[in-house]
Amino acid sequence: MNWYLKVLKQYADFSGRARRKEYWMFVLFNMIFAFLAISIDNLAGTNGLFYLLYGLAVFVPGLAVGVRRLHDVGKSGWMLFIALIPIIGSIWLIVLMATDSNVGENEYGQNPKEVIV
Repeated sequence: MNWYLKVLKQYADFSGRARRKEYWMFVLFNMIFAFLAISIDNLAGTNGLFYLLYGLAVFVPGLAVGVRRLHDVGKSGWMLFIALIPIIGSIWLIVLMATDSNVGENEYGQNPKEVIV
């Protein structure tokens, strides 16, 4: 849950790098909360209002953590647009998001695994 909150605190930070764990924990909790929002919508009969509000609330933080994750593997944030290529683009984006960090510093900053807090 701390990783999810960290992403929300850095909601508009498109610079720097994000660890693989940070990204995938955000995705996990995002899916859980989206499922809960859909369930609330079904129980309350609100035709997707809660899901829409939740989706709007996490849209920018989701983009930001995606860009930072791509920076961690040495790619530009613009690589998110590769998902627009049917089937293969989405598969390639998942591969990039699952790839381990570049060792050491890259053009986007220090490796978050190596930074001592």
